[in-house]
Amino acid sequence: MADDPGAALLAVARRAIAHELGAPEQEPPPPAPWPGGPRGCFVTLHDPAGALRGCIGHIRPQREQVAEEVAECARLAAFEDPRFRPLAAHELAGLRISISLLDPPEPLEDLTTLDPARYGVIVYDRTRRGVLLPAIDGVDTVADQLAIARRKAGIGPHERYQVQRFTVQHFAEPAPGRAGT
Repeated sequence: MADDPGAALLAVARRAIAHELGAPEQEPPPPAPWPGGPRGCFVTLHDPAGALRGCIGHIRPQREQVAEEVAECARLAAFEDPRFRPLAAHELAGLRISISLLDPPEPLEDLTTLDPARYGVIVYDRTRRGVLLPAIDGVDTVADQLAIARRKAGIGPHERYQVQRFTVQHFAEPAPGRAGT
């Protein structure tokens, strides 16, 4: 992919959004297979003030190549997240993109093994599912993490549900005024 695979994936995401906004196609190098094969992926977008601007992804991979998965999720986060209006061209320059590549989820029997800084959660019942990535600002306790994931799934506080946990490999563009990822 490149010497820095995280930077290469971030460039893929930014190019995919720019292309949807009408920017001329920039021919990227063909993506190399990601070590370990296809991965679930979430792409998160923040505006210059740090507010969430979009976040969409797949728990399980939908594409053969991680770069293709990232491009699709970036387009969806920018233009199809139902919580936000579609991204406008003037917003692209100030947009901060982050990517979370998911490790396979594992069933969880003991909630005391959860750590919201390290593990994301999938809360589900027979027909509903809610996902919350790890290390979300303001989500400091397991109770908060589970409550938010349940709410996203539409599962009430007294309904039965199951939990899976997962870890991620995270890549992010630097925040404005900062260097590094």
